Amino acid sequence: MKLYPIESGNFKLDGGAMFGVVPKTIWNKTNPADANNLIDMAARCLLIEDGNRLTLVDTGMGNKQNDKFFGYYSLWGDYSIDKSLAQWGFSRDDVTDVFLTHLHFDHVGGAIQWNKDRTGYEPAFKNAHFWTNDNHWDWATKPNAREKASFLSENILPMQQSGQLKFVNRPEGAFLEQSELGFGILFADGHTEKQMLPHITYKGKTIVYMADLLPTAGHIPLPYVMGYDTRPLLTINEKETFLNEAASKGYYLMLGHDAHNEIITVQHTDKGVRLKDVFTCNDILI
Repeated sequence: MKLYPIESGNFKLDGGAMFGVVPKTIWNKTNPADANNLIDMAARCLLIEDGNRLTLVDTGMGNKQNDKFFGYYSLWGDYSIDKSLAQWGFSRDDVTDVFLTHLHFDHVGGAIQWNKDRTGYEPAFKNAHFWTNDNHWDWATKPNAREKASFLSENILPMQQSGQLKFVNRPEGAFLEQSELGFGILFADGHTEKQMLPHITYKGKTIVYMADLLPTAGHIPLPYVMGYDTRPLLTINEKETFLNEAASKGYYLMLGHDAHNEIITVQHTDKGVRLKDVFTCNDILI
């Protein structure tokens, strides 16, 4: 097995929305805001090469929305999925599976693209299966008012229409020891219904792709919960359980949204679980 970081693009979001009830005077120390109160964000994906299978975890926003849409997110930098795949010697057509932690636009948008004459949509990975789970699919295709703006039908329905959609066989509990894709999955419900976090055994380490359970290193303290989460008190409980385990077992946490901290470890302290070490993806994955 080999793991590769895939940077799909950087953007900005309102710092207050990202930290919920935590005052700016506190979160600004770890995630400094610009004059418009926006903080730096990444859309960092993960590529897993395992035998004949090449699995991409999440896809970023993609590029099919209009300028008005992207204007809300202050895109910056020159990363793209195509450039990142090419860096490691791959192209979109090599990807056999796209594993989607959840179907919010900043995680799934890159899975679907315009067709050649821009009359409709098609999969951006023509040879891949797209993986979600049945509960989250129902949640995303019948969205609540709070998440409706994040679940865009043009990002989601073409996966089903293409015949390339597959559902992970979900266990009764919160953790699937080994999925069809060759890694464990933690199911978390605080951010959105049945978000999926891959747990990958790699070079004697456990690598966990954190998606939106822990978007940045600044979100480690338990009350630091995004305003976007549908069940913030549940997020706190899920974070507490996971971070205690991560600190005790020495997990390496790959942060999908932290523009400046790529992989971290955590440790137990008198104040609870806190940041231990920071690594680049090249330090741990390559």
